[in-house]
Amino acid sequence: MRPSPPWFHHPERRLLAGFLGLLWSALAGGCATTTTTPAAPDPIEDVSATPEASAPEFIPVVRYGRYTLVEMAPTAAQRDLLMQVIDVAMPEDARATVGDGLRHVLKRSGYGLCQTAHAVIELYALPLPAAHLHLGPMTLRDALLTLAGPAWELHADDRARQICFERPGDSAIAEHTSESPATEAVQTFPLAPAASGGQP
Repeated sequence: MRPSPPWFHHPERRLLAGFLGLLWSALAGGCATTTTTPAAPDPIEDVSATPEASAPEFIPVVRYGRYTLVEMAPTAAQRDLLMQVIDVAMPEDARATVGDGLRHVLKRSGYGLCQTAHAVIELYALPLPAAHLHLGPMTLRDALLTLAGPAWELHADDRARQICFERPGDSAIAEHTSESPATEAVQTFPLAPAASGGQP
């Protein structure tokens, strides 16, 4: 076996020889032509005209200071009071209830609690968890739902500005009980079998 020439004993020369071999194969391969025919281009589809952008809605603004423009429109929280962002710390009372927490959250919101159903009074009497002593920042709706818990649905009467809670099944039970007296008031009489001879 013949020893390799001293030219390949240096690592730099091996790297150079490898690079030259790679370059030669790339150049030789680039000169080769392929005989595949190019694919036919896709037929041009009719492109619908882009819809014209409607004219932007005019929003009145007023300049405050040198670089500040303020829109003269109510914010979303001003339109829908349940969307206002609150950050509330409850007074630390040892006997605070969920009803106290709901009243405290609603104190300056513009809403009040409705006191109608017996089941709601049960909700108001529950003790306020320590985790609910500080709520926010969150929307008023989320704070009320957090205080009530997942077993209660929130209903807002925007006309009277009252917040009511009810259990999801209570409305179906109330509808069923209101329908049952009407069905009990109707009396049915069995038909007597007709006599074969005519009238009784």
